[in-house]
Amino acid sequence: MSPGWPDDPDTVEEAIADPEAFADKTIGQVADHYSSVIGQLSRKPAIIGHSFGGLLVEIIAGRGLAAVSVAIDAAPFRGIPQLPLSSLRAASPVLGNPANRHRAVPLTYEQFRYSFANAVDEDQARRLFDTFAVPAPGAPLWQAATANFNPRTEDKVDTRNPDRGPMLIVSGEKDHTVPPTLSRAAYTR
Repeated sequence: MSPGWPDDPDTVEEAIADPEAFADKTIGQVADHYSSVIGQLSRKPAIIGHSFGGLLVEIIAGRGLAAVSVAIDAAPFRGIPQLPLSSLRAASPVLGNPANRHRAVPLTYEQFRYSFANAVDEDQARRLFDTFAVPAPGAPLWQAATANFNPRTEDKVDTRNPDRGPMLIVSGEKDHTVPPTLSRAAYTR
């Protein structure tokens, strides 16, 4: 099973046609949504996520809801002070305008290429963009960017919960959005 975010449109076309379906979705709302889905299962699942999905895996595992978990290039959480330049550049389409906190923000092809398709050839990057690129909520990026300054942030992980189960943290060596330094910092925490 692979449930989407709350109110996630069924198709890329629907997401592009109604980008505001994604607006104002916060990290806490999405983590609570997945926790609710997991709560309906008869046993703890193995959970896997990438990027913000990886952060959600870390949050949900910290809640003690996972038997095992895999966080792939997970977005940073409160307590990770590193702020690599490539991450700032990848996030700049959202963080460059404070009003984007309450919007769903589309990326241009060039922004997508840098942030998500930098390790593939131009043809594959274009196909990925044309097939999968949808506006994304600005709220989670703003929450991640301000997590270390906001004591009430939703972008926090309980790294000490003894019920969290084992976790594998995976990093892509060429990832611009979540470079290896952030994955190492999450592992250290």
